[in-house]
Amino acid sequence: MTKLIQYLTLLLLALLSTSCGSDTKRTTLDLENTDWETLVDSTSGKTVNFMMWQGSPVINDYINNYVVPTIKERYGINLQISGGQGPEIVQLVIGEKQAGIAQGQVDMVWINGETFFQLRKLDGLWGPFVDKLPNSKYINFEDPFISVDFQQPVNHMESPWSISQFALFTDTLQVANPPKNLEELERFVKENPGTFTISNDFTGMTLLKSFMAELGGSPKSLEGEFDQEKYDRLSTKLWDFINRNKKYFWKSGETFPKEQTKMKQLFANGELKIAYGYGEGGIEENVRSGLFPNTVKGYAWDNGTIKNSNYLGILQNAPQKAAAMQVINFLISPEAQLKKASPEGMNANMVLDIDRLPEAYQKLHAETKTRKYGPSMDDLKEHVIQEPAPEYMIKLYEDFRTAVIEK
Repeated sequence: MTKLIQYLTLLLLALLSTSCGSDTKRTTLDLENTDWETLVDSTSGKTVNFMMWQGSPVINDYINNYVVPTIKERYGINLQISGGQGPEIVQLVIGEKQAGIAQGQVDMVWINGETFFQLRKLDGLWGPFVDKLPNSKYINFEDPFISVDFQQPVNHMESPWSISQFALFTDTLQVANPPKNLEELERFVKENPGTFTISNDFTGMTLLKSFMAELGGSPKSLEGEFDQEKYDRLSTKLWDFINRNKKYFWKSGETFPKEQTKMKQLFANGELKIAYGYGEGGIEENVRSGLFPNTVKGYAWDNGTIKNSNYLGILQNAPQKAAAMQVINFLISPEAQLKKASPEGMNANMVLDIDRLPEAYQKLHAETKTRKYGPSMDDLKEHVIQEPAPEYMIKLYEDFRTAVIEK
């Protein structure tokens, strides 16, 4: 069984068990009668365990060399980082719920989309808490790309941390006119065999959602609640497109990269001519580090690509909820967000509304260097797709394996 089947099976078992009752006691924190200053005073000396994806050197540098020491110096909080993303987080929550663990291993998590959906189904997230964070006043919760996560109202159950749009990229010296729709992509792979593939991960499945939206005839074709009939109809077209062309993919479509880092390596060494990613393609850090040549440029897909936010959540059985709130409040502060936005650093778009910032920070933002190589969200804003319901992603993962990889 694949890891996906295993964790979906565990998810189903957990849902069944929780529907039948559970002896797990929910830990609570009386924030209604606790002012922020008192809460902050109570967190010094606490240890907060943060589970997050660790696949990016610049993100790891930002966390380990800026956030961790700053949190320690200012608030006396020991921030410990552990590796893990969607499936691992869900598996952890399921395991602890089934074991009746009231004080878990992890306090806060970096999530979005289908993980948010699964944790809510499991009653694995604690909240709402975001509206209690002082720095939440700088966030525009009227923005649908912030207030809605994969068609799900966030309702202050997770705090937005970054916002970005998916983009494709190529080396303009190698490909002057890259494909921008499925018809052009089909022609491209036949003329350039072995130079395109689909990663069997979150990034690759996000690309497939853009393909499905195009097959649906509109950037809005996947909006609304999950529609099984629509999924069946469009995914049938999608698998037909991939299967008739995969012999022209990298390794003749006999294998697919499992991680985005592998995709970057294949692109860097010239095996792939087209690649893609979040953060408007994630180009800047790779050009600056020397991994990609400075002739690499990002571009939009004609029918659009996904734009979304990623979030920070607190687990239901987190032992240090108050301290986790303090950490998250710092991470959405103007200072930390500006530091994170630097193209020479993490290069992540601020989730804060610039017009709501104090004047001094507005000035600092205006003085922040812009990207030299990668596109901005403004460059892609005419080609935006809102994240569809989480069931689309969950089903794409499984069906890509059965309909493409194993076919």
